[in-house]
Amino acid sequence: MVGARALVLRPMDRPSISFAANGRRYRRPTRPTLAICADGTDPAYLDDALAHGSMPRLAEALDAGGTLTLGKAQVPTFTNPNNCCIVTGVSAATHGIAGNHYRSADGHEVQLTDPSALRAPTIYAEAERAGIPTLCVTAKDKLRRLLASGGVPAVSAENAHEQTLPELGGLSVAEHYGRPNPGIYDPELSSYAIDLALHLASELGAMLVYVSLTDYVQHAAGPGEPLARAFYEGFDERLGRALDGGWVVGFAADHGMNAKSRPDGSPEVRYLEPVLAAAGVAPFHVILPITDPYVAHHGALGSLAWVHVDASAIDIATEALAALPGVEAVLGRESAAEAFELPPDRIGDLVLLADRSTVLGTAADKHDLSGLHGRLRSHGGLHEQAVPIAVLNPLRPGAIEDRELRNRDLHDLLLNDVL
Repeated sequence: MVGARALVLRPMDRPSISFAANGRRYRRPTRPTLAICADGTDPAYLDDALAHGSMPRLAEALDAGGTLTLGKAQVPTFTNPNNCCIVTGVSAATHGIAGNHYRSADGHEVQLTDPSALRAPTIYAEAERAGIPTLCVTAKDKLRRLLASGGVPAVSAENAHEQTLPELGGLSVAEHYGRPNPGIYDPELSSYAIDLALHLASELGAMLVYVSLTDYVQHAAGPGEPLARAFYEGFDERLGRALDGGWVVGFAADHGMNAKSRPDGSPEVRYLEPVLAAAGVAPFHVILPITDPYVAHHGALGSLAWVHVDASAIDIATEALAALPGVEAVLGRESAAEAFELPPDRIGDLVLLADRSTVLGTAADKHDLSGLHGRLRSHGGLHEQAVPIAVLNPLRPGAIEDRELRNRDLHDLLLNDVL
């Protein structure tokens, strides 16, 4: 096996049968284990795919004792906080990543991509410390550095043409794989990420592998549309390939997805800055924690916003924002932190939640919507919190009974509960 990492053990160094991460113990994997974040996979996509026959390998696995159930995502229902929940096994209140984007203590808007922002080690970092070979592959490069925290080998499909790993002899991961990587807005990028992960895992001897997909397709197409069905056919094929290779396989979504458009196709959006200005609130700072480099996905419009205002303006701002059609809740900092398990210092003085069909923006001239792929589909609020959680191998009896599952429980199920 070219480039495989061999773990040489002296008799006194025999590994324990488990390792710990953030207060929870995990069994050491005895079979290669693949955990997938199926980005943007609202439960309706799987309902349609299974009913339409687009996912025969998933259906076969479920018939053979696998599990497909619903759980909850972290609010805000965005990519970075939920991926961090899945790979740490804890809430955002503990790991510290409350959005894709936040306002730092000095008042600047910051992308939450630096591993120094993590306040808890990942399961993968702790597995590496225990001598378990790991690998993380993300479709979107914005997650790579967070996943690499603690010395975990991590690459992105997005930039596979320019990234390498020490074991690959100086070749980029795309060169080593022998297939060029698709672009960030290519529907095949997620499939490529899984293929790349399985290839690299074989080369590296990785026993615990995480793959995070991209939700370009889910932003562009709803359940039952041809693009979505083709995506889940490809996803299913790769699930089957991993099962055929002897892997333990599971996946969870980071968030759901909903249409956020009016009948004429225009986005159903409420711009917050003009409302605050008209109410006489000053100063204020609206933060949209969905913000990331991939503006063609969503135009930085999601169903949750942080608003920073002076304490003297809290009541005025709350009244003005709560009166907006489509705004279903305005919570204070402490109330929101307690209700949604969030770090208080990384959210706004006010937290706004929009309804199922509405998104929140700053001001109309600050959002470039020219790159949207059709009608706006987005996420971020409570209506995208229900997510699928699947383990394609049989679980021990009672593993999920009387348990309110979260997507952050995926590794517990895969490592502790698979027979």
